[in-house]
Amino acid sequence: MYQFVVSFTVRPEHRDDFVRAARKTARDSLANEPGSRRFEVIADDTNPDVFYLNEVYADAAAFDAHAAGPYFGAFFAEAGAYAEGPNWLMRGTVV
Repeated sequence: MYQFVVSFTVRPEHRDDFVRAARKTARDSLANEPGSRRFEVIADDTNPDVFYLNEVYADAAAFDAHAAGPYFGAFFAEAGAYAEGPNWLMRGTVV
């Protein structure tokens, strides 16, 4: 299993937009990408402008397929207008 956690800092007026876009990406990826295993959208406890994505894939190739797919591109096309990131906090293979 390949897993990572990234963070995004979102402009306050776009928090709801970011959550909506990230949840849609999660839902579509999990439903339509065989290698997608988990996709969580997490709000930071102390900073309301920071969000984390915790994602798990069958392997690194499954993540590469996700990154080349339509849901990844659509998310960044939207969120890139109002969010800074991703900042990679952790990535690796589960042992």
